[in-house]
Order: sequence, then structure tokens, then C-alpha cells
Amino acid sequence: MARGKLRIYLGAAPGVGKTYAMLSEAHRRVERGTDCVVGFVEHHNRPRTEVMLHGLEQIPRRELEYRGSVFTEMDVDAVLARHPQVALVDELPHTNIPGSRNTKRWQDVEELLAAGIDVISTVNIQHLESLGDVVESITGIRQQETVPDEVVRRADQIELVDMSPPALRRRMAHGNIYQSDKVDAALSNYFRPGNLTALRELALLWVADRVDEYLTEYRRDHQVSKIWGSRERIVVGLTGGPEGRTLIRRAARLAEKGAGGEVMAVHIARSDGLASASPGELAQQRTLVEDLGGTFHHVVGDDVSTGLLEFARGVNATQIVLGVSRRRDWQYVFGPGVGATVARESGPDLDVHLITHDEAGKGRGLPAARGARLGGPRTVWGWLVGLLGPALLTALLTGVAPEVGLANDMLLFLALTVAAALLGGLLPALASAAVGSLLLNWFFTPPVHALTIADPKNIVAIAIFVGVAVSVASVVDLAARRTHQAARLRAESEILSFLAGSVLRGETSVEALLERVRETFGMESVALLERESEVVPWTCAGHVGGGGPVARPEDADVDMPVGDHMSLALSGRVLPASDRRVLAAFAAQAVVVLDRRRLQHEAAQAKELAEGNRIRTALLAAVSHDLRTPLAGIKASVSSLRSEDVEWSDEDRAELLEAIEDGADRLDLLVGNLLDMSRLQTGTVSPLIREIDVDEVVPMALGGVPEDSVELDIPETLPMVYVDKGLLERSVANLVENAVKYSPVGTPVLVSASAIADRVEVRVIDRGPGVPDEAKESIFEPFQRYGDAPRGAGVGLGLAVARGFAEAMGGTLDAEDTPGGGLTMVLGVRVAPAQQPEQSDLSVTA
Repeated sequence: MARGKLRIYLGAAPGVGKTYAMLSEAHRRVERGTDCVVGFVEHHNRPRTEVMLHGLEQIPRRELEYRGSVFTEMDVDAVLARHPQVALVDELPHTNIPGSRNTKRWQDVEELLAAGIDVISTVNIQHLESLGDVVESITGIRQQETVPDEVVRRADQIELVDMSPPALRRRMAHGNIYQSDKVDAALSNYFRPGNLTALRELALLWVADRVDEYLTEYRRDHQVSKIWGSRERIVVGLTGGPEGRTLIRRAARLAEKGAGGEVMAVHIARSDGLASASPGELAQQRTLVEDLGGTFHHVVGDDVSTGLLEFARGVNATQIVLGVSRRRDWQYVFGPGVGATVARESGPDLDVHLITHDEAGKGRGLPAARGARLGGPRTVWGWLVGLLGPALLTALLTGVAPEVGLANDMLLFLALTVAAALLGGLLPALASAAVGSLLLNWFFTPPVHALTIADPKNIVAIAIFVGVAVSVASVVDLAARRTHQAARLRAESEILSFLAGSVLRGETSVEALLERVRETFGMESVALLERESEVVPWTCAGHVGGGGPVARPEDADVDMPVGDHMSLALSGRVLPASDRRVLAAFAAQAVVVLDRRRLQHEAAQAKELAEGNRIRTALLAAVSHDLRTPLAGIKASVSSLRSEDVEWSDEDRAELLEAIEDGADRLDLLVGNLLDMSRLQTGTVSPLIREIDVDEVVPMALGGVPEDSVELDIPETLPMVYVDKGLLERSVANLVENAVKYSPVGTPVLVSASAIADRVEVRVIDRGPGVPDEAKESIFEPFQRYGDAPRGAGVGLGLAVARGFAEAMGGTLDAEDTPGGGLTMVLGVRVAPAQQPEQSDLSVTA
């Protein structure tokens, strides 16, 4: 009997609609004539889900008694006896009641599949066994009911049921998931936006991995050999060729696989011009890598492989991405190429990816230029060809083909001289011409084995040979020197272009610019030194690289003065004079960036002064109005009591005394908030952090509001928190006072608390008009009151002081919408060390 097929609806969180989607699929199959039954579906009293059960055949459940209560579970025997084509089994990770056929429901499903019955089931991402620790770190809740990942991975089809966190919270607030009495607790605990976003990401990543497995199976089963693109610090080596864009995109996909992956594209501009690059193509590749969130680096180096490896190790890269060489097959006789060299010398700490592309093996777009600075290996080859080549050619001609003729002999020796010039430059070519002319005279010009020449024509021929050889060598050497100059000018122009671009982009980091200098010139460290006058010691304005900065420019290997009182000091090696022009441009740019940073700092200080002026202006307004109002009331009441021409009754006297007391209380609160705000502004708040119980502090904060205006829901099982008792009390008092002002008359404010992971949240919930999202941050600014001032409004400092005190204790204070209307203030504080929060029943169920 063929095994049944398993289809799973995977949800990112409870309530996204897994069961609803499963029942919708069942109705579609029934309409197509499929024999489909409900083995077990739990609708949780959700009306829309319950309606979807209508019209579907339901297998009666099995009743089991456990500890005096009766529970229902799926009747596996009944489903097997009915043997439908498809069975619906909800909540795959569910643990069966003791006495059931199997311990877990997924084991029941395995039996149905083994019997040839197709099963459609549901599971939430937090119930996967491998994600238990991750989910607990996010939500603070350890899931007790789990299902092995392998059970879900073996499913023939997995469909993700997804919903954005705001939409899911709206569904919750409308009562479509839990009963109304559990909505507030659920929204403030498990269904917080951060939790839902993290769970959603887990679900998407898990399903993406499963998609990769499906794709691998498909390629294997269908014998697909062509590479299909699918998805750390990654260095991309760019030659300036058209394949660079392919390499950048591939590196970006590699970076997406790891958290915080970074792409760094680098072009090694060889000073001898051996690597031809299109400036336009490099500009496009720079734009592409920056659009993908990476960075572009330009480095000058005589050897591409060495420069690339030094750069990668200097930035702590983990991978290098290179393109397969564009050289043709015959060109490999000159060496293994950059890719093979980097792969061989990278070592075990660097992974090297060689990426194929459409340009592989097609040859370079331009012939490789030859330079004056040819490097050690090429110079050696030039001398070997110039000195040993004529000797080997002489042995070949005298032993194998002695009758070739003097003219052909001269042409062959001339070819060796040209080869020596192309490989090693002028000196090897001159040596080849001298050795060749002597060998021609001794072995091939009559009389042989003598340095005399009998025929004048042969004298002319050898003279012409020497002249042509010297001329060719001179031309090749001149061309190489011109190419070298052009390559350096191109590299300099690209570097200057980068500097100009950084000015236009407004880059302000001195360290980033100094790091670019260090990369470009291959130095160990770079420092920007300055002093106010010639008698004042040098100070370091910026430094990058190993070791500390030099104390004086004279102590560095390279010193580039900028004006009279600033200098760029480089350590590592001595630079040639030709590099100082570009270095001067870097130094000038570093001074500009330093000046810009200081101007920004001065602008920030001016902004702080302006903010202080604004606060002082607001304070004067508050003193002139909000403080004078209670003072006027107090003075009027006192004047009335002291009046000798009026006989006040006991009730009138009590009313005037009450007005004096109320005014004094308002003055005390206003002055207290002003003093608190002043302490926060000057940074003189010094919290005394210790362990306390929340249920001891919160009730003490309610002394300034009417008794019937606040409801408390503070569980005694909450862990102790690590806060300043006085600051916490003042913060809660300000939040409660603000909530009472805005709540409708007769509607109490709810103050609740719950433990979430490593912190405790105190929530102050009102049913007032609420605050729109765009104004939720502005209400925490000093002297800010949203909308019309309510009854008894103060100077707008309560929320600012509450947030300031919360942050001083290492906590947070944020505003959220109250489901159904209103505003909820969420005050989060740290749990004391060695305290573990209790898990509420609702959270465990979720």
C-alpha cells in the first residue's frame, strides 16, 4: 500500500489562519469529489472557523477520563476504519491525554500516513523542536508541546500562512482570536510587535531552507546540471571587465545567507598597467555594489594576487569572490593566473569562490600592456631568453638544421632578441643582441669558428641585425615606460575621482578617509597630526592601523605637511616621489573632513544652546501662567480667610482651606517636575539601583489621584526588579496622573504588570482619545502637550520626566495604542539578577 501524503500549513504565530486555510482546502477538495473527513479540528470558539466546519464529515472523537475530568482526542481507530482519502488533523505538536493510543498527535498522523491516508495538518513555527531555545530567548516562554523538525520536513508540501504583525494585532483586538477578557494580556505579552516580527522572520527563513531542499531534490531527480542561482565579510575582486557586475550580485547573495553579511568590492590597480580596466565599467560597478549595501575600494599594488590577499586579511574577510580568468588557453603559459594564485595562497582561513561568467575564456578586451616595472619573475625570464636562448638556438641550428642559411639564421636570432625585449625590457634585449651577433659571427658567418668576416655583405647583415635588435628593444622599452605612466595616471585619476565623490557625498569620518589612505598605499598606520603653533607639541586628530600614532611627523616614514600646523604621517614604508601628488590630495581632503567634523560639532553645540533657550522660554511661559494660577488661587483663599468683615461658616472655611491645599499640591507637583527636568537636563540624576518588588512601589505612586480612578492588576508572583525605588515611583505617578487626566469620567485607568523574558513591564492603560502614531514620540518632549489641554493640565513635563527617569534606571518607556481606543504607556524595567519570571497560563497556551 502506498504511503499517504502529508500537507502542512505552517504559521508564524497563533491566529494567522492556519486552521481556516486547512478547512478552505478541504472544501475545495470535497467540491472536486475527494473523500475528505475531519479527524480532529479545534475551532477555539472562533465563529468564522466554526462556520467552516459546516458541510464536512467529522469523525466522532474519543472520550478519555483523566484526573476526574473528561477530555476528547482524535479516534485513530475510527479514522482508520473509515479510511478516507484525506483526513484533517489540527495541531500536529499536541500531546495526547494519558491513555491515548500514542503520546503525541504527530505519531497518530504517522499511523494514518502508513495506512495510505493523505493528511492535512497545521503547526506553528514556535513548536518546532530545533527552535525551542530561539523562541524562548525572543518570547521568554519555553514551548512545552513540540514536534520534531524531521516530521515536518518529511511533509510532501508545506504552505506558509503569513500575516503582518499589525494586521495580526488588529485581528486580536477585534476579538477574532481570543475572548475579549484575554485580549489586553495577550497583546501586552506574547503578541507584542517585536515578538511577532521575530517569529515571522523565523518562519520565513525556515521555509526558505525547505525550498532549497525541494530545489535540490528536483535538480537531482531531473538531472539538471546547469547552475541555478539561489542565496559574512566578502571581498569581490574586480578587474574592471564586464564580468564584475555578475561577481558583485553573486557576492551579495552569499552575504544574504549569513546574519550581518558585508560585501567589499576592491579593484587592484597595478602600477605597471598589466590589468586594463574601463573607468566607465568600474564606475557602474561602484554604483551597483553601493546600491546593494556594499562598499567599493581602490587599491594600488604591483601584484594583483598579493594586493588582494593583503586587503582581504586587512579587513578580516572570510571569503573572496573572483571570476574565472578571461585569458585564452595559450595565455596560461605565462603563469597560473590570479584566481589560482589567490586560491593557493589564501590559507585555511579564507574561502575562495571562482565564479564562472559569460566572458570566461574569451580573452581580454585589450592586449596586455607591458610596463617598465615588470617584476622579478618576468625580468628573470627576459635574461634567460636573452642569454640562454641564443645558445640553445645555435645548438639547434648547428645540430638539426645546418643548411637553413645565414639570412634565416639572423631572423631567428632577431626573434629571440624581440622576445627578450618583450619579457625583460631594454637590458636583456641588448644582451641578447650582443650574444646573438657573436654567435652568428662564430658559427654561421664564413670563415666559421673565427671572429673575422670574409664577405663584406655579411658584415652589413650583422650590423643591420644589431641595429634592428637595439631599435626594437628601445621601442619596446619606451612603450612600456609610457604604458606605466599611463597606468599610474589612470590610478591617480580614479583615486582623485573617489576623493571628489566623497566631498559631494558629504562623508565626514576622518578615520574612514585615513583607512582609505592606508589601503591605497599599503601602509601599516596613518595618523593626522596637528598643533596650534610651532612651540606647541603635536596632537593626534585621527589614527588608523596597528600600534599607536607617531608623536611627530619626523618619526614617520612619510610626512605630508598640510599648511603650517597640520601633517599627514604614514608608517610602513617609504613612498616614491611619484606617489606624493596623490598623497597631497588625500591630506588636503583629510583637513577638509576634520574641519567639517568640527563645524558639525559646533553646530550640535549651537543646537543644544538653542534647545536650552527654547526650554528657558517655555519655562518662563510656564512660570508666568501655570505657576501663577495656583498661586492666585492660594492668595485669594488666604485673603478671604483673613478678611475681618466677613463671617465665614465652617463649611466655607473648609472649602477655602481645601482650595489652598489643592493649589499647594499643584505647585509642589509643578515645581517637582521642573526640578526633575533640570536634573535630567544637567545629567545629575544618580539612581540608587537595588532589588525591590513592583507591588510595593506601584500602589505608593497612586497617592495623587482619586481612589476610584485607578484599577490595579499587579500579580504577587512577579520577580523582583533592579531599579531605583524613588525614580520608579515618580515615573509611575506621572504616567498615572497623565492617564487620569485624559480618561473619560467614570472610566478607571488600568495599571497592570507582567514579566516578559528578562524584564518586567508596567502598563498604564487609559480609554481616552489616544495619540496618533506620528505624535507618539513628541509627547515625551519637555513642555509638550498633545491637543487641547485637559482639566488640570500642567506644564507638559510629566511624560518627559517619566521617560528620563526610566532611561536613567536602564529601562524604557514607550506609548502604544489601547485596543478599542485610548493610549497605553509601557514602562519596562530590568529583572533583578538570578530572578526568573513566572509564565502566565495564557502565554504558555499561546
